[in-house]
Amino acid sequence: MRYVRSALIAAAALLAPTAQAQAPAPNPAAMTFFVTSVNPGRGGDLGGLAGADAHCQALAAAVGAGGRTWRAYLSTQGAGAVNARDRIGTGPWQNALGVVVARSVADLHSDANAMTKATNVNERGQVVNGRGDTPNEHDVLTGSQADGTAFATAEDRTCRNWTSGGEGSAMVGHHDRIGLDESAAAKSWNASHPSRGCSIPALRQSGGAGLYYCFAIN
Repeated sequence: MRYVRSALIAAAALLAPTAQAQAPAPNPAAMTFFVTSVNPGRGGDLGGLAGADAHCQALAAAVGAGGRTWRAYLSTQGAGAVNARDRIGTGPWQNALGVVVARSVADLHSDANAMTKATNVNERGQVVNGRGDTPNEHDVLTGSQADGTAFATAEDRTCRNWTSGGEGSAMVGHHDRIGLDESAAAKSWNASHPSRGCSIPALRQSGGAGLYYCFAIN
């Protein structure tokens, strides 16, 4: 019995370094996609698209990826509406762990993408809290429909084009692809449901922290 136990311990010791070697080390300098680690501080008021882009750029620069041009995956509404899918470049995009999440805009908005909780990491390569974690932060701001286009409805889906940190609402996706049921919306990374408001407390009520996706266009 002691021989068997010793053999099992020896085998575990041999396997441990192998398992550690298989875990990819974060390499933020090579990434072209991430989920923001923090909100700028005003909920849905991101300072418009320009302010949202600047936040992406600053977070990327802080981890050595500031040499790329970063854009927030956000749509706007009304006159001159902007589609999120039209402002993020052409791909492919990989996270800080070197995993390619999508090879093109079409791939990103299809079932072929690799957008999951494990791959939708922040700029440091860290997994973002999802459903079942405390706190749950799986609601990601997008203001977009499932195909990445803007809403034509008069109902606010963009926190007043990302200038409101109080009244209004924003469409969010679930970065972990998990919801209350098995519907397509519940599993959508970019178009799951409207938020309960645009303030940080309101965003937290449905499981969010005012985070959003950033993509490098070069």
